[in-house]
Amino acid sequence: MASKKYKLLLGIFCLMGFSAFSQVGVRSYEDSSVIPSSRLPQHTEFLNGTYNYPAKPRNQWEIGIKGGAFTVAGDVPALFPTPGFGLHVRKAFGYVFSLRLEYMYGIGKGLHYGAAYNYGKNPAWSSYAAGQEPVFYNYKTRVQDLSLQGVVTLNNIRFHKSKTGMNIYGFGGVGGSIYETKVNALNENGEKYDFTPILAGSGVYKDRKDTRKALKDMMDKSYETPAESHGAYRPKLFGDTFKPSATVGIGIAFKLSNRINLAIEDRHTFIKDDLLDGQQWQENPTGDAALTRDFDSYNYATIGLNINLGGKAVEPLYWLNPLDYAYQEIRNPKIMKLPKPVLPDSDGDGVTDQFDLEQTPAGVPVDTHGVSLDTDGDGVPDYKDKEKITPTYCQPVDADGVGKCPDPECCKNMVPGGGQNECAAKLGALPSISFKAGSNNLSSDATAVLATVAAKLRNAPECKVVVTGYCSSDKKEQQLSWDHVNKVISYLVEKEGLSQDRFIFFYGQSGGDCNTVDLRAAGAGEDGPNTVDPPHPNLRKK
Repeated sequence: MASKKYKLLLGIFCLMGFSAFSQVGVRSYEDSSVIPSSRLPQHTEFLNGTYNYPAKPRNQWEIGIKGGAFTVAGDVPALFPTPGFGLHVRKAFGYVFSLRLEYMYGIGKGLHYGAAYNYGKNPAWSSYAAGQEPVFYNYKTRVQDLSLQGVVTLNNIRFHKSKTGMNIYGFGGVGGSIYETKVNALNENGEKYDFTPILAGSGVYKDRKDTRKALKDMMDKSYETPAESHGAYRPKLFGDTFKPSATVGIGIAFKLSNRINLAIEDRHTFIKDDLLDGQQWQENPTGDAALTRDFDSYNYATIGLNINLGGKAVEPLYWLNPLDYAYQEIRNPKIMKLPKPVLPDSDGDGVTDQFDLEQTPAGVPVDTHGVSLDTDGDGVPDYKDKEKITPTYCQPVDADGVGKCPDPECCKNMVPGGGQNECAAKLGALPSISFKAGSNNLSSDATAVLATVAAKLRNAPECKVVVTGYCSSDKKEQQLSWDHVNKVISYLVEKEGLSQDRFIFFYGQSGGDCNTVDLRAAGAGEDGPNTVDPPHPNLRKK
């Protein structure tokens, strides 16, 4: 019956674990903030492509608390349930192997259903006349141990799935155990029990369970008599018998979050001692007292809660799959060592002769076909055009690419000369784009505003826009400012179909809101880069 109860409890906790755990995103091996300083040179070489293996990241410690059933396997059958609890601290030294230091405290009880007569050498039952009166062996033992265990994770290296919310592991180790055992040999008045009624009623009791129930009803719960021990012949610690011990076990943990997991374990501990249950004499038909030939051990089945601790560190490595990065690189390689192709390019414009439609002078900007660029489409290449952007209403142009604009009556909002400083009048005041704190996502309101800006820019094809982001007090702010500006320009280019050349890219400026990007028309002669490399690409983004 007790076994069925434990199985039901185990099943309930399994369901709780499966329903509660959550998957997390793939960890980037490029995050230098989780690499210890001693391994940064290897990390740098790996990122530069000069070393094949990434540096092992700093990973969190695990502490755990557990409780469950403690039972002694000895000559006297155990009673269920009896409690046990423990604490541990664990550290991963690789993706498979970790070390764990564990403390355990357990209380075990036992009661034999069969009468014993051969107890003459057992001092705990010395008040009984050996061989004359029956006794029923029983015990209550208090056990503590401290062990160092090696833990091997069995399922975190996965070839067909990024991660798992369930961790299966086996463990084994060595330590030391201390125990104190007592027996219930006398009643509350200090007198020995009279067990003869139990024997007289043996025909009435249906089975062993009934016999043990009758014994429990007869006996109190004092456990007042020290059990047989090795006395001064064995080492003592805190007044209790000390023995070296060896432990083996298996466990399964269910992830509830990146910090917390629920673990179910079963552990068995062996000690070279036969007195955990206070009994080492076997019943011989001849009546001679002989020692049993086996040693006692104890089992510890628990449910526990584990918590991961540590800042600037990844999860314990036994929760991570080291193949994540390898599969990312197979799908999307960042470093490819290929031989440099040798293709003729007579004019050195970057377009090979077989695709080049125009041989241009050195340094002349060209398109993908090798034809010199003509930004304003006035028929004069940019490298000859003295007025690089001539509005269509000022065309046709002369041989130098300079156009003649209409009379001022037609263009009263323009500055004479047709230069870019007329754009402020044509575009008017442009709106700002706001982001949520710490976010790089455009809201629906922001995309609607950008659609309005795009419509204005289509009506003024000669105008450029300055896109400005703010804040640069630390690396995180610098990267987020760059992200905001890049998000606005990318949206106008990719979603609204505007040319990248029409934007001037500024980030990390002072005097503005960190979560706001300002737009304004570029002044006459004002220019700047339309793309800028990210300042800190290795920072993790939320």
